[in-house]
Amino acid sequence: MKKACWLLFILVAAATALPFVGASKTASSPGLTLPPPSGRDVDYLTHIRPIFEQKCIACHACYDAPCQLKLTSHEGVQRGASKQLVYDGTRTQDAPPNRLHVDAEGEPAWRQRGFFSVLDSQDGNAALMARMLALGRQAPWAANERLPDSLDISIKRSNQCVNADEFDAFAAKHPQAGMPFAVTGLSDEEYQLLVDWLAQGARVPEQTRPLSAAQEHQRDQWEYWLNRGERRHRLVARYLYEHWFLAHLHFEGDPDQMLFELVRSRTPPGEPIVIIPTERPTDGVAGDFYYRLRPRLESRVHKTHIIYPLSEAKMARLEQLFFTPDWAVATLPGYSPEAAANPFTTYAAIPARARYQYLLDNAEYFVRTFIRGPVCRGPIATDVIRDQFWVSFQHPDHDLFVTDARHRGQVRDWLALPGLRSDLLSLGPDWIAHRDARNRYLAARQQDYARTYPQGPSLDHLWNGDGHNRDALLTIFRHHDSASVVRGWQGDVPTTLWVMDYPLLERTYYALVANFNVYGSVAHQAQTRLYFDLIRNGSETNLLRFLPSSQRNELLHKWYDNSARIKLFTTYADVDESTPSRIEVDAKAPLADFSRQVLTTLAPVAGPPERLNRCRRQACASSDNTSEHETEALLRRLTGITAATLPAIQWLPEVSLLRVEAGDRRLVYSLLHNRDHSNVAFMLGEDLRLRPRNDTLTVLPGVVGSYPNFIFNVKLEQLDDFVAALTAMARAEDIHTLARHFGIRRTHPRFWFYFHDMHRYQQETTPLEAGLLDMNRYLNL
Repeated sequence: MKKACWLLFILVAAATALPFVGASKTASSPGLTLPPPSGRDVDYLTHIRPIFEQKCIACHACYDAPCQLKLTSHEGVQRGASKQLVYDGTRTQDAPPNRLHVDAEGEPAWRQRGFFSVLDSQDGNAALMARMLALGRQAPWAANERLPDSLDISIKRSNQCVNADEFDAFAAKHPQAGMPFAVTGLSDEEYQLLVDWLAQGARVPEQTRPLSAAQEHQRDQWEYWLNRGERRHRLVARYLYEHWFLAHLHFEGDPDQMLFELVRSRTPPGEPIVIIPTERPTDGVAGDFYYRLRPRLESRVHKTHIIYPLSEAKMARLEQLFFTPDWAVATLPGYSPEAAANPFTTYAAIPARARYQYLLDNAEYFVRTFIRGPVCRGPIATDVIRDQFWVSFQHPDHDLFVTDARHRGQVRDWLALPGLRSDLLSLGPDWIAHRDARNRYLAARQQDYARTYPQGPSLDHLWNGDGHNRDALLTIFRHHDSASVVRGWQGDVPTTLWVMDYPLLERTYYALVANFNVYGSVAHQAQTRLYFDLIRNGSETNLLRFLPSSQRNELLHKWYDNSARIKLFTTYADVDESTPSRIEVDAKAPLADFSRQVLTTLAPVAGPPERLNRCRRQACASSDNTSEHETEALLRRLTGITAATLPAIQWLPEVSLLRVEAGDRRLVYSLLHNRDHSNVAFMLGEDLRLRPRNDTLTVLPGVVGSYPNFIFNVKLEQLDDFVAALTAMARAEDIHTLARHFGIRRTHPRFWFYFHDMHRYQQETTPLEAGLLDMNRYLNL
């Protein structure tokens, strides 16, 4: 986390209360003073934690929290900071993980791991956090003005994780690096509360989550269900654990919306949990263990908040899927690296239909785990995908891995995943072996599909959500090093579409989630990235199978233009150009016509009509509400065109949130900048493959993404001026003028009100999915 260290200590001070400041009026550093204590009694839960959630967690929540100072839980506040890096693309060996609530417990254990306190005063000096806060208040920013260009606020900045002994030199060299960093700071009241709390000893109570009787009952039911002793039950529980370990589990209908996580414990249900830390959920555990539901203690942060519902109906569905079929387990599989690398052999005893249907039932959750969760910087996954694309799924009745035991047995061993070995010397040989195995699999797959379906696929071969499940069609938006998943096919027709079958979906999950190690070596990260490139290619070529054979090669070459042509011949398997398709499409616009047919066929699960990006008619208005009607009519002018027509698109941030004040209500929209690439086939040199004149803008109602890059606040009567200003932009520098007139800059006096109003909007519209947003990528426009 070298990148976020300044932020870390800046936001730490502002966000995390500092340790003993005592009654001293100085911060024991040259030029820094602290106000005298007010004499009131300050309570952590009542007074301090709300300050952290309002002013600090926005930067100190994920793995890239500056200097690993995570303020989302009491233990994180006490743990403090570290100079160790989490995101390091140069390490040749795996680093030991430092996960809160998993890898160590208690302040002494974290000190042994190299973390240092930001709360303790030393040698007569005020606590590090106190001094950081004082540094931040000595030179407040001018209201809603741009920060100086000399101040690096980028996510890639070089940060310093200074300890208490290093602070004075740091403050002298970086006088603008106080907390909160590069943003409107604490109010006088908040600052005083932190000073008082520190003067009183910075007490942090033990964090607990008492359960209601109903919650205890449901927890006990699930723990009993997951810990049944018969071999079939044990194998299914292991499979579910590997797919739930990242989930924020909740009991449907729970008015408190209590969240749980599934862990492995030394102790059985009814006893205190003793967690067993492993690097991956696929790692083995020596001795007996039990699956337990542990209440989540951390603040609800959008980036890591991936919900999964539990209920009696869910339990009944899992019983039906996994235990109604007649199958048996002669011997439970072990936990070798080979077992972790190939879930298709490890769980071969569980019927493939049950496994695939289970993934489909929760498709949005699983696709969301690929790109959210604890991986705060995701270029390993995101630089292999385009900025907007649509996903659909192959129907289980027409997936040969599900329906054809001969095919399944032939190809299963070729589906093993790379990346579990961290040795740099193994990178090349391992990659070549896995690439060749994958291409052998695709050749066999192509032959078997041609033999089974000589007339090719029809639209019935796409999963229809069983007539009710709206996870059947999904849209993914990439925002540089993060991404978002939304239900339905949103936005204009993209450059590419994916059709995922069971092997593609399961391999993606195990490569990017279950087997991915944030603390892994460069070899692990590179192999994961390279293999996901093959998964993307496989999903795209599976889509091509649904189109007429005469059109496949032309589309493929559009997707892999220029430098990527060489990979078509050296890395990817050949595309089937002989087997026909039963789907006829317009040769002039094959993807648009195919998409139209899919949306018509899957209309019951396609969701509401797309009213902003694929609609150019007045009849697209979806509401009788006058303000919504007027707003969307104006915003529609920004969609359906490229940056060649509207140059402003290429200068807009990845994710802009637009807040429209319409009388006594506010409307919220996301403006998503979709960059066009000639191809996404390589790990390096992305800038060389960008084609900015082809960039587009997607406008969606609500908040999309976990990392807003900027917020615009516009009164409805000024929205026409806002759109006109965008239309008139002719230079990159004009974005600053737009921000001056309509933007909420980091220095805006009410920055935190507008920033957290996006969270309040989520709480009003999608309360279960709402979480605190991250401002680490908020730009200086």
